[in-house]
Amino acid sequence: MAELRIVPVSDDATVLDWQRVHNEIIRTAPLSVDEIRERATRNVLEVAYDGDILVGCSTVRPPSDETTAATVIARVLPAYRRQGFGETLYQHSLARGRELNGKGTETHILATNQEGVRFAKAHGFTEVETYLLPGDTIPFIELRLA
Repeated sequence: MAELRIVPVSDDATVLDWQRVHNEIIRTAPLSVDEIRERATRNVLEVAYDGDILVGCSTVRPPSDETTAATVIARVLPAYRRQGFGETLYQHSLARGRELNGKGTETHILATNQEGVRFAKAHGFTEVETYLLPGDTIPFIELRLA
């Protein structure tokens, strides 16, 4: 594995790369370019590359009125899982979340992403709730870092 390069979403190319990863992994809630640009105004969005190859993306949401915890979401394309990219991206995102002075850390994973759920639980997250977004048929699982 080459050194993972993690860069902020800051231009058209990185917006499209972030969109590609998100929409491939979260097929039930695809996002448009405009939605991603709007999210980038309130969240830390980053993309991860192995050299020049896109392997993943992340979202770090600051604490909000709904939660005092920072939300950390790391996504790795299926072809690049189990190679250490998820661990590196997760640790990087966790550090970013801690910088936001939240009281704890949480994550949200699509219930069908069993690899993601196993990864989160192996890193000390425990399930808090399962919820369904309006119009969706596959729930998300909210987990908190113990």
